[in-house]
Amino acid sequence: MEDRLTALEIKLSLTEDLVEELNRTVFRQQERLDLLQEQLRLLYRQMQAQSAAAAELSGPRGEVPPHY
Repeated sequence: MEDRLTALEIKLSLTEDLVEELNRTVFRQQERLDLLQEQLRLLYRQMQAQSAAAAELSGPRGEVPPHY
């Protein structure tokens, strides 16, 4: 009976270590996801700004007169 209790305690300890390591891994992955999402938002805003600037240039104000 004592051996079984000791074996269970060892398994519990190893399981707790594994769960803690998995928690750290999930936390690091969430941090990376948050960073990637912020970078994606920044790129999207930059693309929108470039698109708006290109639309301004392609309008009548951005056109070069024919005699140039």
